[in-house]
Amino acid sequence: MKMNSMNELERHVKILGWLNIVTSVATIVIMGFVAIIMLGAGALSGEAEAFGVMVLVSLFVGFFMLLLSIPGIIAGWGLLNGKNWARVLAIVLGCLNILSFPFGTAIGLYTLWVLLLHDESHDYFTHGGKLASVS
Repeated sequence: MKMNSMNELERHVKILGWLNIVTSVATIVIMGFVAIIMLGAGALSGEAEAFGVMVLVSLFVGFFMLLLSIPGIIAGWGLLNGKNWARVLAIVLGCLNILSFPFGTAIGLYTLWVLLLHDESHDYFTHGGKLASVS
C-alpha cells in the first residue's frame, strides 16, 4: 500500500507516537487514582489488616501497570524520533493492544496499518525518520 505523500506517512507516525505516549501516561494516572481509592477504602474500613491488604494490592497493581506502560512511552518517543527499533516495539505493542477492546483495539489496528501495511514505513525508519526518495 502506498501513502499519497511523503508527509502523510510522517504525520501518521507522529500521531502514533503521541497516541502511545498519551495512552501510557493516562494508564499510569488512572492507576494512581485507583490506588488512592483502594487505600481510602482500606482506611475507611477501620481494620488494620484490611488497610494492609489494600496497600499491598495497590502497590502490586500499580507497579504492574507502570511496567506495562513504560514500553508504550519508550515506543512513542522512538517513533517521534524516527528510531528503527521503535517501529518493531510499536508493532509488538500494537499486537498486544488489539486485545484491549475498544480503544486498544483501535490503536493496535492503526499501528499495524501505519507500520506494516505501507511500503514506505520500513524505509522511513531505516533512514532515521526520513523517506529515502520521492516516488
